[in-house]
Amino acid sequence: MQLILEKKHENRIEFAATGINASLANLIRRYVIARIPVLAIDKITVYENTSSFWDEYIAHRIGLMPIVTPEKLPKNTEIIFTLDAEGPKVVYSGDLKCTDKEIKMAKENIPLITLAQNQRIKLEGSAVLGTATRHAKFQAGLLSYGIQDGKFEFFVESFFNMPPAELIERGCDEILNDLDKIEKAISTSPKKKKEKE
Repeated sequence: MQLILEKKHENRIEFAATGINASLANLIRRYVIARIPVLAIDKITVYENTSSFWDEYIAHRIGLMPIVTPEKLPKNTEIIFTLDAEGPKVVYSGDLKCTDKEIKMAKENIPLITLAQNQRIKLEGSAVLGTATRHAKFQAGLLSYGIQDGKFEFFVESFFNMPPAELIERGCDEILNDLDKIEKAISTSPKKKKEKE
């Protein structure tokens, strides 16, 4: 297999691959889209909300904000974010604060809500690891491909949780993890039924 990087942007890469087939290309595509664990705010406790928006609307928007997700976090990771803002002001994703220095909002300038004079919002959110098979907010990015002149032309776009090249690496790691599980499962000899006395 040979890979040639053709274009690189902040959150996108394009590369060509030879020596693979459509089955492998599609396997990588599906794992990148749906099987990479990503942090997202899953539960929110609202302590005060005098804005003109319902708690559920705000919680939904916050849940969709991309969070920087370091590699190899424990499966039971739970990261707390807090927000305490008073109007008049526009509240941005960067106003969500986390005590963990490695973890933060991937983009700090995404508008969440506009607060008018004397309006206030105070809440706490819990970010957990999940995959897009559970909910779209856990999707790390997109991968598509086409075939031209016998080459597979890949387009990868990250949602800023991680660099786009890392999407490919982590997707392939998940494939290898699943293959290891399959190998262990089929190499285990079946348990013999106890003979009836």
